[in-house]
Amino acid sequence: MTRIPTIERYLSRQIYAAVAFVLFGFLALFAFFDLIAELRDLGLGDYQLRQILTAVVLWMPGRAYDLMPIAVLIGALYVLAQLSSSSEYTVMRASGLSPARAGWILGKLGLVFVAVTFVIGEWIAPASEQAAQQVRMRAIQSLIGGSLHSGLWLKDGRSFIHVREAREADLLRGVRIYEFDAASRLRQATEAERGEYRGAGDWRLTGVAQTLLGPGGPTVARLEEADWRSALSPDLLNVLIVAPERMSALKLYRYLEHLTGNRQKSARYEIALWKKLLYPLSAMVMLALALPFAYMHARSGMVGFKVFLGVTLGIVFHMLNSLFSHLGLLNQWPPAAAAALPGLLFLATAILMMVWIERLRPYWVRLRAYAAAVMVR
Repeated sequence: MTRIPTIERYLSRQIYAAVAFVLFGFLALFAFFDLIAELRDLGLGDYQLRQILTAVVLWMPGRAYDLMPIAVLIGALYVLAQLSSSSEYTVMRASGLSPARAGWILGKLGLVFVAVTFVIGEWIAPASEQAAQQVRMRAIQSLIGGSLHSGLWLKDGRSFIHVREAREADLLRGVRIYEFDAASRLRQATEAERGEYRGAGDWRLTGVAQTLLGPGGPTVARLEEADWRSALSPDLLNVLIVAPERMSALKLYRYLEHLTGNRQKSARYEIALWKKLLYPLSAMVMLALALPFAYMHARSGMVGFKVFLGVTLGIVFHMLNSLFSHLGLLNQWPPAAAAALPGLLFLATAILMMVWIERLRPYWVRLRAYAAAVMVR
């Protein structure tokens, strides 16, 4: 029994190092691709090389979050295939490392990767993604107007809000507010040159023109300043410049409450929330998928081929993860099912592979040997 902790520490060091190396390689590759893509906007406004490099670096935590399950699969698969090809894994099995014990060790390693993935996805990646978008859009001279030519439209209760431009999340320019009554008739239209957030849902509007539609006809009032209370906040604006997949689970939940309260479609954000909650568990699934490769003899495939297979499986998982999100949105699947299906499919594949290796493969080997003996006779 004293050999098992030694084997566990050895496997842990090998897998941690391999996963870190693979993840670093992927991040370097994607950083190069992002840099090439952003260079097309070089010189647009104040978007210079320094801002481009800053944005690319800030995008890396989000890339690490996306790539973590793939890196775990490739790193673990490489280590286990290498140990199998050098017969080290055979020695480990002779020392008492059963498949169940190996699965337990990989499960504990998987919890570490799950925790790291969750921390990156919940705190580090959302903050860095928001900062990257702000660096880029401020340099291009607009936080909203640069990405949406018509500005930004929002619904707040019975009011529809249009924002032409926002270089800061708490400073709006070109604000229009259309307020409707219970019968869906336009009651008041407000235009303001500028809106500044004062906190606790309060905005200070300047350069205001209010048009009140009453029984006696429209009445126009011009004010230097006016107070406006709304559910619109800088946090909500920051959410809108970040893709749902890059938000934290807490912000997604709060934004879902806003959409539900305003009777707006929220299916995309519900799927994104479930993906955010379930995606870290993909690291555990990838380790389960890598385990069967340790029981394949070296003659059944070289290490390079197994690593290539791992890369292929990782790409397939990433594609299925995106595909099922879109399919769930189009076919109105339950959000939890759309988010969980790719992981469940890969987990089922891992279980079937282990069943094949441990129970069915010996019968297959004997059948082949018997067939070969018959043919020789």
